[in-house]
Amino acid sequence: MTDPDPVARARRLADELLRPQAEQVDRSVVPRAHLDAWARAGLLGLAGPLRAGGSQAPPGVVREVTEVLAGACGATWFVAAQHATPLAALAASGNGQLCDRLLPGLCTGEVLSGVAIAHLRRPGPPAVTATRTGSGWRFDGLVAWMTGWGICDVFLLAGVSPDAEVVQVLVPAGEGGGLTASGPLPLAAMGATRTVSLDLRGFEVDDADVVEVGDLPGWLAADATKTANAGPHLFGLHRECVARLLETASVRDDGTAAALAQQLAQEGQRLRRVAYTLLDEVPPDEAVTERLAVRAAALDLVVRSATALVAATGGSAMSLDAAPQRLLREAVFSLVQGQTGPVREATLQLYRDSGA
Repeated sequence: MTDPDPVARARRLADELLRPQAEQVDRSVVPRAHLDAWARAGLLGLAGPLRAGGSQAPPGVVREVTEVLAGACGATWFVAAQHATPLAALAASGNGQLCDRLLPGLCTGEVLSGVAIAHLRRPGPPAVTATRTGSGWRFDGLVAWMTGWGICDVFLLAGVSPDAEVVQVLVPAGEGGGLTASGPLPLAAMGATRTVSLDLRGFEVDDADVVEVGDLPGWLAADATKTANAGPHLFGLHRECVARLLETASVRDDGTAAALAQQLAQEGQRLRRVAYTLLDEVPPDEAVTERLAVRAAALDLVVRSATALVAATGGSAMSLDAAPQRLLREAVFSLVQGQTGPVREATLQLYRDSGA
């Protein structure tokens, strides 16, 4: 890691490793070596606290790095993206001993983390329960989605107690003690991320591994605030599609494709400015309706951009070693990634209003 600019380091990693191997990775499994390369570039702990070896980079820098890497290889980005949530949760934890034990490794990337908390968003009875024991908590239930199994070292697990508490623990990513993992789920996109389901039956965790115990309504409110925003990975994927569309237009001397690429680029720049203005200048619990509308528009834009790339490329786009089909599947995946009820409603309303 010689370049002090993390964005420049991200671009070099994208150009030299991620983008050239993206189709190969898409058809196999994200190599741990790719995540280790992120770590050596100082990018896995980019938002981590300085006290633990992180870079504590400004949000704008973190977003730009995310754009670059998400556009280069969606599967590798998605596994790495899981790491950010446990890192942030542990950095804010009051469990000093757990922080001392794991936070430095998370910041340097020596320890890679996954996350199993999305089930908290599901309505109805908790998918995973947490019951107090004498020296910790017992977890029971089904984690429907856990990304990076077999790649990450530890994972953040959450369950709901009878008192509507969210209990979050950071534990080794391995089977045993009442935890059983399925095989990798057959997915239309992001299959290389080794996403599995976890069956928990009397899985006991000691208090020493507890990151936080908080109330469920508070967690849901904070999650709704965060997920209302358009993520930088959307703008990175959009930028990748537009750049490839421009290249295709140039090779084929296709004026219509070139004009469309320029139009899509301008639309993306406008949405990006609005999205980041909302993040940087508006309190996070305000303008929620506008944030949801911007996220829906960004989702629509990235799908249209990837679709345009496939159409401009022609039949060769359908080859499994061709980038356009991979990018289109990643764009479709973004429609459901981190989806909540309000996000789904905003997206469907956009399509309804547009007559799609």
